[in-house]
Amino acid sequence: MTPARSEPRFSAIPRTAAQTRVLDAAISLIAEHGVSGTSLQMIADAVGVTKAAVYRQFKTKEEIVIAITEREMSRLEDAVEAAEAEGHPVRAREVLLNRMIDQAIERRGVVSVLQFDPVIIRLQAEHEPFQRFIERLYAALLGTESGVEARFHAAMLSSAISVAVMHPLIADFDADTLRDQLTLMARRMLDLPESTR
Repeated sequence: MTPARSEPRFSAIPRTAAQTRVLDAAISLIAEHGVSGTSLQMIADAVGVTKAAVYRQFKTKEEIVIAITEREMSRLEDAVEAAEAEGHPVRAREVLLNRMIDQAIERRGVVSVLQFDPVIIRLQAEHEPFQRFIERLYAALLGTESGVEARFHAAMLSSAISVAVMHPLIADFDADTLRDQLTLMARRMLDLPESTR
């Protein structure tokens, strides 16, 4: 059963071409320098515009970070909705887990920043649409609605995936090997049957 939404899907939030260019530049800089180490001037320089031109697109750096997070979360919206609509709980968890792992591999440089940058963590905690989406994601993934154990389990799984894709011990793994190993370990953490993927 899909919960009713009081806000639009992240993927439906309109962005102009100029805003998209700012976000693309900002995510690259933030991945390298963190939010605190990235200035609006650096973003403007990367886009090839003035700082005033960046201000016309986003009033603050926080607005840019929120827009980046919305864009990254939008990549999982279809998978969350598919998991919520899935009639079989194990299959629902598999659908979502596979997409989370695929996204972590595809977005290796971004995932870790979004999970661990202190400014992004604070903004995600303060922004209710993010909190509601994360609750939906982990309710579908863990098969639970709430509680200390569910939240802790979600934090462990999310951290394990995010750290693993960036860890220097496996930096040389190709995408297929990384996907296979992440899937195996995540399925064990979720107590899912062996995959035939």
